[in-house]
Amino acid sequence: MRSVTATAAQAISFARSPRAGKMALKLAAVAAVVALSGCSWFSSKKDPNPPAPLVEFSQKLRVQTAWSVSVGKAGNFTFSPVYAAGSIFAAANDGTVVRINATTGQTLWRARTDMPLTAGVGSDGSTVVVVGEKGRIQAFDAASGKPTWTAQAASEVLSAPAVGEGLVVIRSIDNRVTAYDADNGSQRWMIQRNVPSLTLRNAPGIVIGSQTAFVALPGGRLSALALNNGGPRWEVAVGDPRGTTELERISDVSGVPALGSRDICAVSYQGRIGCFDLLNGNVRWIKEFSSDVGVTLDDAYVYAADVGGAVTEFARDTGAVAWRNDRLKNRLLSSPIGTGKAVAVGDYQGYIHFLSREDGTFVARIATDGSAIQAPPVATESSVVFQTKSGTVVSVVTE
Repeated sequence: MRSVTATAAQAISFARSPRAGKMALKLAAVAAVVALSGCSWFSSKKDPNPPAPLVEFSQKLRVQTAWSVSVGKAGNFTFSPVYAAGSIFAAANDGTVVRINATTGQTLWRARTDMPLTAGVGSDGSTVVVVGEKGRIQAFDAASGKPTWTAQAASEVLSAPAVGEGLVVIRSIDNRVTAYDADNGSQRWMIQRNVPSLTLRNAPGIVIGSQTAFVALPGGRLSALALNNGGPRWEVAVGDPRGTTELERISDVSGVPALGSRDICAVSYQGRIGCFDLLNGNVRWIKEFSSDVGVTLDDAYVYAADVGGAVTEFARDTGAVAWRNDRLKNRLLSSPIGTGKAVAVGDYQGYIHFLSREDGTFVARIATDGSAIQAPPVATESSVVFQTKSGTVVSVVTE
């Protein structure tokens, strides 16, 4: 469920039906709450935007499931796996946290928090961090799975913590960005950002590198913060809020920014996609685009799926479109990721589609557990790993 949150005067939830590409709106006023979710105004017997049927094709690429592990359901939240120190770390809404050998699929340890989780997991291979209801933060030792410290965020947290260079960086939904010491959980710094009147209730991510935390923010901003004190290094507008209504002006940065050695790339909802210089934020290229699931990159290309279900490969240096596949329309795609000769992307029925890196045509497809794949996938040394809404963590390898 991808929705919208509101501040003092309004509360708007915004969702896309798992079986339809339409938008359902539910409005409420703080002073006088008016429930509209059951109103027939929002229902329709005929779906105006049905998901595209599965395309028939001759499979040209050999793909197989290397292993799968059941972790636990995501509920109304997004749980993405993370790859570090040769392992996959994953979490679930019921409080489960696991470490899995990325090569064999062996569960190395399984821990359980005493709270439902709303975000996670983050890890650098030494420290593992998840966040639970009411913003409670729980850290574990990555080697043993034993709890090490707890802390308290300012409000609810939906984005996975970023762990690296001795810090844990978290953004709560009140738009506070806070850094904690990775060893003991003591607060190192905190900055408060303005909250737009309406934002997507999604999980804009944080990535750490070069002594900097790169934070995706509501309102279409990408901010680079110094790790030592949270001071701003630079900030750029990925989104470009436009329109006459607050709903039309939502332009939040989506997913986790894709960090390279010299640049960082990001995308926004109802906004733009682009790549920016890592040191100063200067625009390398930027284009009109709308996505609520984020981007990935490799040495030569940037990959993104738009809100309509089209997957596009952009040249990383110039932003030129190499190809665009629009045959997964309204299938509620995950962010795509490069793997071997293909680009893999999940959909609302748990299928993983493989598109040719060269021209975007279908080359393979594999099924998982039948539930939606909304979380960003991750790449290991030899595979790509997806996590479904029902809690299956699956590693897929290609020839």
